[in-house]
Amino acid sequence: MANYNGSTGHSFRRYENIVPKSELIHGEQTENTGSGTLQAPRKVALVKYRHVAAVHSKPRASCLSQDSKTSPSLLGFRNLMVIVLVVMNMRLIVENFIKYGVLICIHCHDYRRQDVLLATILYALVPCHLFVAYIIEIAAKAHAKGVIGRRKKSDAGAVQSKRGSEAQVYDSIWRNVALAHGINATLCLLVTSIVVYFYIHHPLIGTTCQVHAIIVWLKICSYAFTNRDLRHAMLHPITASAMPDVYSACPYPDNISLKNLSYFWWAPTLVYQPAYPRSTDIRWLFVFKRLAEVAVLSVFIWLASAQYAAPLLRNSLNKMASLDIAAIFERLMKLSTISLVIWLAGFFAIFQSLLNALAEIMRFGDREFYTDWWNSPSVGTYWRTWNKPVYHFMRRHVYSPLVGRGWSSQMASAMVFVFSGFLHEVLVGIPTHNILGVAFLGMVVQIPLIAGTLPLERMQGIHGKIVGNCIFWISFCLVGQPLAALLYFFAWQAKYGSVSRTQK
Repeated sequence: MANYNGSTGHSFRRYENIVPKSELIHGEQTENTGSGTLQAPRKVALVKYRHVAAVHSKPRASCLSQDSKTSPSLLGFRNLMVIVLVVMNMRLIVENFIKYGVLICIHCHDYRRQDVLLATILYALVPCHLFVAYIIEIAAKAHAKGVIGRRKKSDAGAVQSKRGSEAQVYDSIWRNVALAHGINATLCLLVTSIVVYFYIHHPLIGTTCQVHAIIVWLKICSYAFTNRDLRHAMLHPITASAMPDVYSACPYPDNISLKNLSYFWWAPTLVYQPAYPRSTDIRWLFVFKRLAEVAVLSVFIWLASAQYAAPLLRNSLNKMASLDIAAIFERLMKLSTISLVIWLAGFFAIFQSLLNALAEIMRFGDREFYTDWWNSPSVGTYWRTWNKPVYHFMRRHVYSPLVGRGWSSQMASAMVFVFSGFLHEVLVGIPTHNILGVAFLGMVVQIPLIAGTLPLERMQGIHGKIVGNCIFWISFCLVGQPLAALLYFFAWQAKYGSVSRTQK
């Protein structure tokens, strides 16, 4: 013990044999000599104890626990999911080629020369209804100018006494204008639907014609309703509400011109305005890139439909005929993957690539054609965000007028989906020559889904929104599109047989 309690250097050398040199910390130490003076500091070695570090020094929660103060990044899980999806789909691709071989055949599609000819004629004639709407608005503008001219010629008292009779005349004129617009718009959609249903066999060509006719039909309706309000505001400047500032660039009736209507015809919007926000110039490289994306994605959609979706649909026919519920559900789950991939490719091709290219050419400034619908916390949010042009039309020309007439917001929303269901049935049922009502019912069923997921969207915290988003994806991927595709394909096969002849 005496030896161990000897000098500092000696005792340290004894401990140095136990503690590795890598764990020694060198420092400085001063000593008191006893006479009140301090000696110069000298270097000593301090021991760092590795096995006594306080690992658990404060209360902490697991990073995935609700008690955690910070949310961890799930980027790694996202990467894992992408890898799993890629691997799973690669397996399906290999399995598909082993089972069916190459099903791609450019010359095997069953379209007729008559289909192409009639589609070309319809494409040229349908926009003529916009010109008819322009002629109707010219007549309405002339009448409005006449009313203002008569007011200026009359004294103030006469104007005051005639105010009631002018209102009656205006209502009568608007009824006539509305009737003319209604007949014109109805003929636009009715003639196209009759030709497609009875004379165009190929469903893709028929769908293209129907989409074009519905777009023009909606544009005619918006053109008529908007000019009606602008005309009323011009004739009643005292009681009319203020017009938006952007309209000052082209006030009524200066907007009634072929140039203004032609711009609206090609503008990527369904809502008519006398003026729109415009960009300064056209970036042609941007246009070419977007059009290249449209071309590549269109080829991808064709390949995916012919090679993967068509065999799945054909293999489901026997199960549908025998009402094998378990097998039908299995086919729906199998079809949901490829239908979702095709739908996402089509969404990107249209709303990101095609509409942006068209907006760039037309120098159309407002290019919010969609928002982040994939994060929708409810079904209602999805319908408000995934297709902004249609949403703006429905809200401006259907929902808001109904609410203004005293309808509740719930009843007005229900009417919007009933009207949308009609348009979906016209878009899907007529080109497939099978008006089943499935597309209509699919839109009507959205009403209870929206009501059911609305409380989840309004819940405090993230959990309700996560559940709502899951309900949206399940209804969208598994129940919605695959089931509708299966039913319409089954009806087509029962009526006509295969759409295309596969290569032997």
